[in-house]
Amino acid sequence: MAFEAWAAFAAASTILLLIPGPTVLLVVSYALGQGWRTALPMAVGVALGDFTAMTLSMLGLGALLAASATLFTVLKWVGAAYLVYLGIKLWRAGGTLDAAPRADAVSAGRMLGHAWLVTALNPKSLTFFVAFLPVFLDPAAAFLPQMLVFETTFLMLAFANAFGYALVATKARRLAASPRAIGVVNKVGGGLLVSAGVATVSFGGARS
Repeated sequence: MAFEAWAAFAAASTILLLIPGPTVLLVVSYALGQGWRTALPMAVGVALGDFTAMTLSMLGLGALLAASATLFTVLKWVGAAYLVYLGIKLWRAGGTLDAAPRADAVSAGRMLGHAWLVTALNPKSLTFFVAFLPVFLDPAAAFLPQMLVFETTFLMLAFANAFGYALVATKARRLAASPRAIGVVNKVGGGLLVSAGVATVSFGGARS
């Protein structure tokens, strides 16, 4: 695996994880309602959920790669277009973060399980990974080592992102609920996603 491919994957993953979605909303809701104690179980639950969805997606992609290299290449282009689409959608999203505080006291285990369910069982997670991962996979290289590197990288970033969101929501509640702050994140993230989509197409074209 080329270092450039890993670096591009890590950068795009970081941007995508920062985008407020169902998982981020859940983490922020618990943190706003119950404080810093939610950070660790929520982050672990999110990482486990992403591990579940990502592993299932990777196994499917491995089977696809073994069956048809041409179809896999087509999927890589679809994935790049998907990044551009997400970037444009995010840029136009504005500054909304509808995360109401969850005041109901629950155990750390239940919070972890809730985060895992929301992250892993969301059909959009599987769809996202199937479209996103092929952009960075090298069909000519061994699949399993790439799978391990990409999964480890993404899960570490997912844990850090969920933990960070929980702490920010706990310590800086106005910032977490500020439409202006979320709008800035969306604009910057949207622009970077479009750039990542274009860059991965260029990278793939130069390599093929």
